[in-house]
Amino acid sequence: MTQVGEGHETAADADGPVMTRGNPTVGEILAERYQLEEHVNDDSAGRQVWRGVDVILRRPVAVVLRYPGGDSATEMLQAAVDASRVIHPNLVGVYDAIDEGTRAYVVREWVDGASLRELVTQEGPFDPARSTTIAHAIADSLAAVHATGMVHGNVHPGTTLIADDGRVVLADARADAADSAEKDARAVGGILYYALTGRWPHAEVGRSSIPDANRDGSGNPAAPRQIRAGVPAYLDDLTMDLLDSRVAAPEAAALSAELARLDAAADDDYEDVGPLRFSQSNATSEPPRNSSKIVIGVAALVVIAIIGLVFGIRAITSSGTPQSKSTTQANAGGAPTSAGTDTQAPAKNPVQIKLTPDMVRIVDPPSGDRSDSDEAKNVVDGDPSTSWTTHSFKSAKFGNLKAGMGVLINLGAKRNLADVRVETSSSGVGMDIRYGTIDPGDNSQGDQKIVDTYKRLGEPDADAKGDGTNRIFSVFDPNTQYQYILVWLTELPPNDDGSGFKVSVNEVSVYGY
Repeated sequence: MTQVGEGHETAADADGPVMTRGNPTVGEILAERYQLEEHVNDDSAGRQVWRGVDVILRRPVAVVLRYPGGDSATEMLQAAVDASRVIHPNLVGVYDAIDEGTRAYVVREWVDGASLRELVTQEGPFDPARSTTIAHAIADSLAAVHATGMVHGNVHPGTTLIADDGRVVLADARADAADSAEKDARAVGGILYYALTGRWPHAEVGRSSIPDANRDGSGNPAAPRQIRAGVPAYLDDLTMDLLDSRVAAPEAAALSAELARLDAAADDDYEDVGPLRFSQSNATSEPPRNSSKIVIGVAALVVIAIIGLVFGIRAITSSGTPQSKSTTQANAGGAPTSAGTDTQAPAKNPVQIKLTPDMVRIVDPPSGDRSDSDEAKNVVDGDPSTSWTTHSFKSAKFGNLKAGMGVLINLGAKRNLADVRVETSSSGVGMDIRYGTIDPGDNSQGDQKIVDTYKRLGEPDADAKGDGTNRIFSVFDPNTQYQYILVWLTELPPNDDGSGFKVSVNEVSVYGY
């Protein structure tokens, strides 16, 4: 059973607030929805972590309680709200954040498994391939967080969770003003170091501390290869570079790409993986520590020499050979291009963007029972026989209950889009496409904020093409990129039996460039 969200405590925050214990009990239902099943542990910040169940959706959840609530819980709740805006398979999903004054709690995904800290303590250090896979997953999740302009701030063996099915997820964001994207990236080096050695290269205090790294006389941690045999030199270099403040840290996206390359090479025992791909764009004035960095420097000099030679030959050739004024090599025999500009590549044909269940959810404001949330995956499974079906309403326009409902799509990154295609069970559906910049949370409050802030693209229905049950919305500005788009239903067709109004959304497809 995992100890969900056990973070770390450093010397800088060791004297933080002392939590006052409350007395929640097994079977207690919070917010008329989340039933406490078992007290799992207390995390390093003194918060109680419970396994619970959402009695409405009937799914397991983790409930993290803090005493007291109010102003002292603001940072915890804000971090939870921020985390809920990022949907990624390697991030723990955050479902709710509630402040009751005397206590506050965050409700999030329950992960059946164990933390990296627990597994290494029980099993010992991991092999290089498994360590690389874990670090790759964490770097990929951080790239998604950083793409939104946020940072995580709590990358640690206690917040790195490995599910029983092998999935690696990062939990418990606690970013404050002192945290940064660079610190997040360097923390991936700490995860690699801990997985390879069973020791943590950053100083910790308190009961949550884990074994410190072996250090030399200057206090620098020993390299993994000095602690155990079998660590590939490349992986050792990457780990120590990330921990070395003298070596510029890569962005999380670049680090994720590098670890993906290394992850793939693990099957071949890391043969021919080559130098660090991100090192040339992050070079520092520090002298290289090993032969791989020397190779980079020599390669750079060779490139410079070749460029100089090419330009020298061109200069000599152009001085004695007249140039044709009617064509250029890039445009020979073709239509002339604008002087002083590059030829613009022809527009690409749009391609379908692969959508997965973690990229879609139902938006049902202001107080929908959310019992149909699990059906969101049906609209992107490629099977028109499965669907998300709305509840039945007495009025085609939802009456006084709500302005509409729909499917929110998080593409994971900003994209240029061509169109959205929607297949429904019947015609007569009022529908439009909207867009926003964030997902404020998978809850009633978040859904209402989407209704209030998302902007409509084009005119309702007027910009849709296709027949009554297959609609194509080509409403996107070619000069704008989108990440969050909403397929919004504003009017429902009548039921076949005339008892009310509802519709099924069978498939939603997004095409882009």
